[in-house]
Amino acid sequence: MADRSAITEKVQEIAERVGSDAGIEIAGVEFLGGGNSRVLRIFIDKPQGVSHADCEYISQNVGTILDVEDVVPGSRYTLEVSSPGLERKLTKPREFERFVGHKVKVTLRRPLENQRHWAGTLKSFAEGIITLEPSPGRDIQFPLEQVEKANLKFEW
Repeated sequence: MADRSAITEKVQEIAERVGSDAGIEIAGVEFLGGGNSRVLRIFIDKPQGVSHADCEYISQNVGTILDVEDVVPGSRYTLEVSSPGLERKLTKPREFERFVGHKVKVTLRRPLENQRHWAGTLKSFAEGIITLEPSPGRDIQFPLEQVEKANLKFEW
């Protein structure tokens, strides 16, 4: 299981199983670096916010399973568990549904109205179609498959 994507998929599966018992959503998994500098990062979320205890719970329980099942073969790695942050990535349909009404930044795979980068209020997500309001009274629509990258946009 040396393939990074296979490792991240397996870690995602294990983390989702562990997190579901505690009402913790797994927002994403990254496996970065090489040699003795490898980092396995798990991003978690909860509607009421992520606590230090939530991170500790996932770290201890998922870490134990990863070690027992030897999911990350080879030398050492560092396991990090944290919240996805204020400008979290949006990748899954349920994330777009959850953050309707919030400000987002989106990069599209192909230009829409001659631009790939958009920012505005996420007005709706239904049947795979995202409706974004880039300016008051103006809406644009595009399918989720058209999204290359999307993040919440925190306004300071």
